[in-house]
Amino acid sequence: MNTVSPLPGRSDVAAVASSVVELLEVLWGGGRDLVSAPVSVSQLRVLYVLENNDGINLRTLTETLDSRPSSVSRLCDRLEAIGLVQRTASAASRRELELHLTPAGRTFLTDLRTTREQALERILDAMPGADRRALLAGLQSFRTAALDTAAPGASAAGTPAGPGDAEATRSA
Repeated sequence: MNTVSPLPGRSDVAAVASSVVELLEVLWGGGRDLVSAPVSVSQLRVLYVLENNDGINLRTLTETLDSRPSSVSRLCDRLEAIGLVQRTASAASRRELELHLTPAGRTFLTDLRTTREQALERILDAMPGADRRALLAGLQSFRTAALDTAAPGASAAGTPAGPGDAEATRSA
C-alpha cells in the first residue's frame, strides 16, 4: 500500500488513515448490497440517527444531519417506501410526525453490521495478535478524539457504538 499522500502537506498518518477509510468504503459498500435492501450512505445515516433517537421529528432529524428539510424528507420517503422507516402522528402535537425504525429497519442494521464485522474479522484474523491489540488501542483513541472534535449531534448522526472495551480487548 502506498502510504505517501499525493496531496501536499498531508501527514503519512492522515494518508494511511485515508487509504484505510477508502478500503472500508469498498468493503462496506458491498455489504450494503448483501443485506435485504440496499440503501445509500445518506439513507444509512438516517437509519443510524433513528436507531439512537426513536420518535424524533423531521425538524430534529434535519438539524442532526445538518441538511435541508426537503432532502431529509425525500430520504425518509424512500426509506418508508422500502419499509425501513415509519412515520406516526405525534402524541405531543397534531402538526408533527414522529419517525421510527420499523422491525425491518432494525433487522437491516443488524444484518449490515454482521456482514461488515465478518468482512473485518477475515482481515483482522490475518494480522498478528500484537498488531490487532495495537490497532484496537489506536482505534479506541481515534474514536474518542473524533467524537470529542465532531460537531454537536455528530455522535447521534451515525456513529454506532461498538462493543464494550472489555469485549473488544478480549477478541484482540
